[in-house]
Amino acid sequence: MSNKVRVIGGQWRSRLLTFSDTPGLRPTPVRIRETLFNWLQHDIIGSCCLDLFAGSGALGIEALSRGARKVIQIEKDAGACQSLRANKVQLAAQELEIIEMDVQQYLQREHGVFDLVFLDPPFGQGLAEVTCQKLAAGAWLKDQAKIYIETERSWDLTDIPDNWQLLKDKQAGDVHYQLFQFQP
Repeated sequence: MSNKVRVIGGQWRSRLLTFSDTPGLRPTPVRIRETLFNWLQHDIIGSCCLDLFAGSGALGIEALSRGARKVIQIEKDAGACQSLRANKVQLAAQELEIIEMDVQQYLQREHGVFDLVFLDPPFGQGLAEVTCQKLAAGAWLKDQAKIYIETERSWDLTDIPDNWQLLKDKQAGDVHYQLFQFQP
């Protein structure tokens, strides 16, 4: 089942998503996705989600499968975007928008605000810190928006914006994952 990830809940439960063999691309493991979507069970339905560093697309597709109104996936790798588009067609996911662009460039554009943001950048490149700051500075978040951050285990929380309240914090293997809430 190389380069495939299974949707774990909702309307597309058990459907397989394929993804490209892109260096550094590591889909969020099933156990972590189960925990995350248990945390978000009351926040998903009708939400507008931004999936930054979309990679395999597992987080955004899982949100749509569970009732999100719209998901925008941002990914700069052309091969990964091709896989994201193929999965969109396979699932007939009309509520999914895929944008092939660097996340930092995207966050410099004007755009709407989101109920939920998934932030799962490549590890070891310092992208979580700069992305958090751009999200906070750019008015991307609705009041009480949730921000999920998945990083390497050693990531330091000191660069989180002051008005983001930590709700959940766990580690699994080499992964540190947290859920924050934006408090305007």
